Amino acid sequence: MKEVIDKLNKAFENRIRLGIMSALMVNDSIDFLALKDLLDVTDGNLASHITALEKLDYIQVTKEFVGKKTRTSFAVTTLGRKEFNYHLNALEKLVKRNRK
Repeated sequence: MKEVIDKLNKAFENRIRLGIMSALMVNDSIDFLALKDLLDVTDGNLASHITALEKLDYIQVTKEFVGKKTRTSFAVTTLGRKEFNYHLNALEKLVKRNRK
């Protein structure tokens, strides 16, 4: 079991990061306000988790102007998709082992 647990990615242990990645895996991109509402978190809390995932190159952040307002949106990177799938597969193996 230890070898399966060792395959879990610490970057996804937090529920907010798990939520961010889950939302991005099923959407091409999502903007800050939609993600904030979906996860029911504060601006600062979401921003700190976004920064952590961006530093790992798991998500891409895009800032653009819509009229005079800034719009920030996020998308999962190829590396982020690969690492998140790897994490989910490890979780699945862990669950299956504990069912026996």
